[in-house]
Amino acid sequence: MAEAGDRIEYTITYLAMDSRPAAPAPAPLNANLALVRAHEPPVGYFLYLYGTVGEAHEWTDWFDVSEAEQAAFVHDPQIALYTLLVDGWPGGFFVLDTRSTAKDGVCDLAYFGLMPQAVGRGLGHWFLSTAVHTAWDMPGVSRITVNTCTLDHAAALPLYQKVGFAPEHRQEASRVLVRARPG
Repeated sequence: MAEAGDRIEYTITYLAMDSRPAAPAPAPLNANLALVRAHEPPVGYFLYLYGTVGEAHEWTDWFDVSEAEQAAFVHDPQIALYTLLVDGWPGGFFVLDTRSTAKDGVCDLAYFGLMPQAVGRGLGHWFLSTAVHTAWDMPGVSRITVNTCTLDHAAALPLYQKVGFAPEHRQEASRVLVRARPG
């Protein structure tokens, strides 16, 4: 078990998708799901989603930047924050970053994840497929990128590949843990 304060090694995998999936956008799994885009959300709302989804996976970077930097990211018109509502509560979120779309056609799936309470409900593939189709529907997008690492949920990399992302390269990194991790 790695303890808080330990430095650990991890691997980042960078993936891309260069064409829209052949399968159509998936229909909602049931009537109790809704996908809502936030328009100029409070920074605290983004940090709540980011922190809750990423708590077990060492998602801490946004807590180490200034409020001005957080607001500039969240309120940038080329950043699209979507929340999955499950029975009326936030079940997950994704962020599409199109800041480089006009230059090179790239949309980055900057963040994607389910709340711990939504994991195991069979939502992951549907939700990721929905995020991918949402990105392809944005003007000027000709490529989607995403990255994941070995600190993320064990199903993340296989799921990205299942919906059509292909690994392009890997990078080794290290960090000091904020909290203890099993294994």
